[in-house]
Amino acid sequence: MSPLTRPSGRAEALRGHAAMLGFSAAASGSFSLGAMVANDIAPAALTTARFGLAAILLAVLVAVVPGGGRGGQRGFTRADFAAPWRYALLAGLFGGYFVLMFEGLKTASPVSTGAMFTLLPLMAGLIAWPLLGQRLRPRVALVLALGAAGAVWVVFRGDLAALTRFDIGRGELIYGLGCVLHAFYTPLLRRLNRGESAMTTAALVSAAGFVLLLVWGWRDVLATDWWALSPLVWGALVYLAVIATAFTASAMQYAAQHLPASRVSAYTYAIPAWVILWEVLLGHGAPGLAVAPGVAMIVLALLILLRRE
Repeated sequence: MSPLTRPSGRAEALRGHAAMLGFSAAASGSFSLGAMVANDIAPAALTTARFGLAAILLAVLVAVVPGGGRGGQRGFTRADFAAPWRYALLAGLFGGYFVLMFEGLKTASPVSTGAMFTLLPLMAGLIAWPLLGQRLRPRVALVLALGAAGAVWVVFRGDLAALTRFDIGRGELIYGLGCVLHAFYTPLLRRLNRGESAMTTAALVSAAGFVLLLVWGWRDVLATDWWALSPLVWGALVYLAVIATAFTASAMQYAAQHLPASRVSAYTYAIPAWVILWEVLLGHGAPGLAVAPGVAMIVLALLILLRRE
């Protein structure tokens, strides 16, 4: 009997699914809250503060949570700090993604950017081929293509004429460039890993990102009147650092230990549905029915991936 078919294994798998549901719900909040504060604070300043807070919180979690460190132990080891250029490279990609995300959210809708996020598995799969030698199996490629088609439908709001003209908004275009950075980040995360736990890597990448962004965006950081920021901006900052960074890293780490990789990555496709729910709960209204077929394609891709193994 395999571990996932034993009663205890099934319970762990269910907890893994619950963790990934929490992950997708928490990650989707970044789009709605980010859009609400994107014009109130410079993206570089917001991302610098986010990475700084996240680095502190994640370092504490590595120190106190069982399994937070290397080999299932607590705390950092000397080996975790080998070749620090790895964290700088990953932080440059990850930090660049978030800066472009918040820059794009100044004009793009949270629903369209949330849908664009579902392009990442396909983009990362194509990039992983030359980087890791991992080829997409035809079935997986077809499912990812289905989800990508749904994302394109949502971004262009079902307007085939706009798609033909590639009439895409400036915000969506900026965020799309950020998605390219994130797509490189995902396979490089695996290629550059030398035995560090997911939480350790997240802590050190956040710390490196804080330093890099502080060097690059110090003018925006100094120009920001931090004491004059509205409670909404501070609330969004805390949410981004604690929930959208620390919690999601912990949830994904737990799920990866109890679910097949394909099922973990499948929850990326749940994000557009969560974004729509966030938008409704925040009083921003639901998107028009024109995007419904695209959302349906994304949900179908999610269901197929969840049933695949």
